[in-house]
Amino acid sequence: MPDHDAEHGARYLTFRSAGRLYAVIADKVSEVVRMSPLARVPQAPKSLLGLTNLRGTVVPVAGVRSLLGRSEIAVSDRSRLVVLGGATPVALAVDEVASLETVDARHVKLAEADMSAEADEQLDGIFQTRTGITKILNIDALLARAFPRTTARRATGTATRAAVAVPVSYAAGRRLVTFLVAGQEYALSLDAIREIVLAPDDLTQVPGSDEAVRGVMAYRDRLLPLLSLRVLLGVGAAAETGRTVIVTAVRGVIVGLVADSARDILTVDPQRVEPAPKVLSARAGGEARIQEIYRSSERRLISILVTEALFREDVMQKLSQATAGATAIGKAVTNTQTAELRFLVFRLDGNEFALPIDAVGEVARVPDQITRLPKTPKFLEGVINLRGAVLPVIDQRRRFDMAPSDGGASRRLVVVTSQDHRAGLIVDGVTEVLRCSAEAIQPAPDLTGDALSLVGSVINLGGAGRMVLLLDPAELLSRAERGLLDSFNRTPSAKGGRPSAQ
Repeated sequence: MPDHDAEHGARYLTFRSAGRLYAVIADKVSEVVRMSPLARVPQAPKSLLGLTNLRGTVVPVAGVRSLLGRSEIAVSDRSRLVVLGGATPVALAVDEVASLETVDARHVKLAEADMSAEADEQLDGIFQTRTGITKILNIDALLARAFPRTTARRATGTATRAAVAVPVSYAAGRRLVTFLVAGQEYALSLDAIREIVLAPDDLTQVPGSDEAVRGVMAYRDRLLPLLSLRVLLGVGAAAETGRTVIVTAVRGVIVGLVADSARDILTVDPQRVEPAPKVLSARAGGEARIQEIYRSSERRLISILVTEALFREDVMQKLSQATAGATAIGKAVTNTQTAELRFLVFRLDGNEFALPIDAVGEVARVPDQITRLPKTPKFLEGVINLRGAVLPVIDQRRRFDMAPSDGGASRRLVVVTSQDHRAGLIVDGVTEVLRCSAEAIQPAPDLTGDALSLVGSVINLGGAGRMVLLLDPAELLSRAERGLLDSFNRTPSAKGGRPSAQ
C-alpha cells in the first residue's frame, strides 16, 4: 500500500464496500487482518456479524455493508477485517482494502460530503484520489446507531465469571455420561470424567506398548495415553474407528478412553440401577468389569463401568512408567479442580454454544412423540412426559430465530434447569463436555447489544483458535416465556401425566 509524507496531511486507510470507496483515519486502525472464523451471536443486531478471536482477545466484528443498510455478501479472498483500536476494539468487515493515503486537509471537502451522502451513510468529508472519490466514514456515529448502548450492563471481570456458576434447583441425582462401543451402550459417572475431546487424525504410536494403547496425543501441556475401550472390553477391536476420547483419571494417572461416539448425559433413577450379574462382574484376565446395569425408561440397558477395574495390574504399571510424573500432575490437577469449570457444548446451525454442566439435568434423544399445545409460542414444540413429570420442549433454533432444522439422528434434547424452571432444549447435537479455567471466561463485547443478557460471556480457547458462546440458563427465556413455564409448575398435571390442552 503506497504511503506518503505524513507531515503534509492526515493519513487515511481506504477500502471498498459494495463498489464504493470509503476511508477511516489511519490512526484509529490498529491492524488489518484476513477474515477469520466467526462465532455468531443469536438475536444480535444485524450489523454484528459475530465475534472473532484475535490473538486471545474476543473482538466483535461489524459488517460495513450492514452498517450502511446494505446486504452482506459471501466472504472472498479479498475480504479483510479492519481492526479499530481503543479501550473496546472492534473489527470492520470490508470487501477489500485499497490503499493508505495521506491527504492535505485543504483537499478534504466537508460541504460536498452532505450532498454526496447516500442513505444511511454518515460522512466526515470526501476527498479525491487516483482511484476516485473517497468518502470518510464517521465510524463512531455508525456504530452508535447500530449498537445503542443499553443501561443494564453486566459487570466484567470476576463478577462476570462468578455468574457462570449458576445455582441450580433441580433435584440432585446421579448423572452418567453414556457412549457407544461396538454398538453397545456403556456409561461412566459424570464426576469421573474430566473432559470429552476428539482424537487427532494422526496419533503418535508407542513402540512395544500393550495392545490396548492406541497411542498418545497432546493434551493440556502433557502427553495423554489413549486406550481403546474396544480392546479393554473385548469387543470388535479390529474394526475400531472411534475418535471420541473420554479423559479420566485411573489410579491417579490421566488417560483417554477411546469410544466410538459419545451419546447422552442422563440423570438416573436409583430404582432402575441394579448390580451387574456375577457372570459379568469379571472377564478372563479381569481387564474389563461392569459395576452396574441401568435400565432406562426407554428400555435401554446401559452397562456402568468402574474405571479402577478397567485395567490389569501389569497394564497400569506400564502406564505409570510410560507417563512418568503423570501421577503428580494428576494430583495437581485434582487439587486445582475447584478453579476449573465444566460446560456442556452443543451445536446450533453450525455454531457452538455452552451451558454450565450444573444447569444440565441430562441429555437424551429427541422423543418421537411430542404433545403440542394450542396458543403457545412457535418455538414451544409441546410437552413430553419425562419419568412422570411434564417437561416443556423448546426448539432452540426457532428460539434463536435460526433457519429450521432438517432433523437428523444427531439431534438431542438437553434438559436444563434454571431457578424454578425446567425445560428441554432441542439442539442439533452435543459435541463434548468441556473443562476450562475461569481465566478462559471473558465478558462478551458491548456490541452484542440486547443479546448480552443471553450471551454474557465467551469461552475463549485462544490456543485452539476457538470460541464458544456461553449461555446464561436464567436468560434462555424471556419474562413472558418464563411466565408460560410457571403455568406448568402451578398445574396439578405438572406432577405427572399429561397436561390439559384446554
